[in-house]
Amino acid sequence: MKTSLKPYALSWQEMRTYRMAALLIGGNLILPQLCHLIPQGGLMLLPIYFFTLVGAYRFGWKVGLLCAVFSPLLNSLLFGMPSPEVLPVLLIKSLLLAGAASWAAVRRPGSLVSLIVVIALCQVAGGLFEWLLGGTPGTVARNLGIGIPGILLQCLGAWLLVRSRKA
Repeated sequence: MKTSLKPYALSWQEMRTYRMAALLIGGNLILPQLCHLIPQGGLMLLPIYFFTLVGAYRFGWKVGLLCAVFSPLLNSLLFGMPSPEVLPVLLIKSLLLAGAASWAAVRRPGSLVSLIVVIALCQVAGGLFEWLLGGTPGTVARNLGIGIPGILLQCLGAWLLVRSRKA
């Protein structure tokens, strides 16, 4: 399916890069707090990745990189979640997601299939890093299983948002 979506490639010199990153990081601060009102909401809905995905896919790797680094760090500093023990894994998953999403957006702009592949591959690769950093295969598999609703919501929600003319 053809689309007229043109992802932006914002530069480090543009103030819009930092404004968009700040707005999306704000979303990555608020959305997890709302999701944590639900038991296991963070593990199940994976909210800290949502606006990183949108930012990288719609505005390029620089916005995605800023979101991927600052969203987990600020959430950990301000709210204690993610805990310092899991922060490295979240940073790796966020960075993988930002890089893959910005790459996919250039090659297949507006493609739901490309978003699904990016999210799935990043969760699997992130799970491998989690295992390498001391997690057990059982914990990694359990986290992937619990995160399926969040993966599905990311796919559909991000696809709808990046295709919106207002994004």
